Amino acid sequence: MIAPDTRRSSIILDSHPLWLDALEPFLLESGIDVVARATSPDHALELLAEHKPDLFITELRLNGKMGGAACVREAMRRFPTLNVIVLSGYDDPISIEEALSAGAAAFVSKSARPDDLASAVRQVFAHSVYLANRPQRRIRRASRQSDRLPGLTRREAEILELVAEGYSNGRVAKMLWVTDQTVKFHLSNIYRKLGVTNRTEATHWALTNELASEDTDQSGDQSAASGGAQ
Repeated sequence: MIAPDTRRSSIILDSHPLWLDALEPFLLESGIDVVARATSPDHALELLAEHKPDLFITELRLNGKMGGAACVREAMRRFPTLNVIVLSGYDDPISIEEALSAGAAAFVSKSARPDDLASAVRQVFAHSVYLANRPQRRIRRASRQSDRLPGLTRREAEILELVAEGYSNGRVAKMLWVTDQTVKFHLSNIYRKLGVTNRTEATHWALTNELASEDTDQSGDQSAASGGAQ
């Protein structure tokens, strides 16, 4: 049992009530009390204002004029400290980027295992992803610098920092809770925005602009993943 004083509250949004029915008991077991449910973005935003929950979980594709990404963006504008997870049946790279760029802290596919969603929920509140051999230094540094980078999103800035410090695509994917394909997708966008053609040139750019440091020990994680953007 989860102690009452450690429980958190959530609002869940999906156009299909069956998904809401399936999600609520799982969240209850994970220490998250569902204080309200919605099937439309407008209603969800009203509920967020009324209940001010700790967590908002939404699908990306929704019925109505406002889509899931727009709903996330508006929710984050109104409630900047809100934690948002997108739980979606669409897990292509464009959908993932759409959700993360809107402000979601995590993206979980509806085809994922329950443990994967539970891990995402814990991570959203724990903020405990650290890099090996880098005590007390979170991967979030790049996100604070993304406003001065040439059009890079927060996620792209994070990936550029990690890649520049020698981490493989696979390792970056595990650190950021995304797939290898998503990392490759972001790298392609990073190369285009920086005007570079490969990983080496992107690394040089990051070091020159002090986004990454040269003294990081990756403990054998220097090799890049093969295929796609490297």
